[in-house]
Amino acid sequence: MSGQTLDVELPLEYVYRPPAEAVGDDTLVVVLHGRGADETDLLPVTDHLPPAHVLSLRAPARLMGGYTWYELDMPDGDLHRSQPHAGDFRRSLDHAAETTATASEALDVDTVGLLGFSQGSITSTALLVESPASYDWVVGLHGYLAASHAESEADLDDTPVFLGAGRADQVIPESRVAAAADRLREMGAAVTYEAYDTGHGIAQEELADVVAFVETQ
Repeated sequence: MSGQTLDVELPLEYVYRPPAEAVGDDTLVVVLHGRGADETDLLPVTDHLPPAHVLSLRAPARLMGGYTWYELDMPDGDLHRSQPHAGDFRRSLDHAAETTATASEALDVDTVGLLGFSQGSITSTALLVESPASYDWVVGLHGYLAASHAESEADLDDTPVFLGAGRADQVIPESRVAAAADRLREMGAAVTYEAYDTGHGIAQEELADVVAFVETQ
């Protein structure tokens, strides 16, 4: 799971892997892991993607053996109504946006995509809503659109977005991902939404669909 170091200062820890072939030297895929994981967690997913620069970020706050992008605000302790803690979320969005912008400039890429799982998906879709011109496509797996950003009137201008959900997901129910797909469509994104017979994890069929989606971008 080793990687290289970029010759720039970045706010977040990361793993960087250059493209295996020169054909991928104009695209940067920024990867955001889920709660309690780390920057190596989704690298096996990126191994299946077309050649590209891969920058997998580590969330800023420790959580047991891993890291988290934010703590949860849970009304009445209900996980299925959870939302990101506002202060934590703001910190992570700012760090992720700055990290991505600095890395993409240093690498001189033309295309920037975000790939996130769970909290990483929630962070990725929020980043797109806040700065639509900064990202060319987004893959968000098993994550909802934060309420703070669902109220936005952003114009996503046909930005391709792939959202995947698990029909048996007990952490982030399918209905929350479907609602995110609906709202992003209302904002003008070109959303592909798929649900799979899986829990809170990436199914093989889901991975194949993600690869196909990224190949078209």
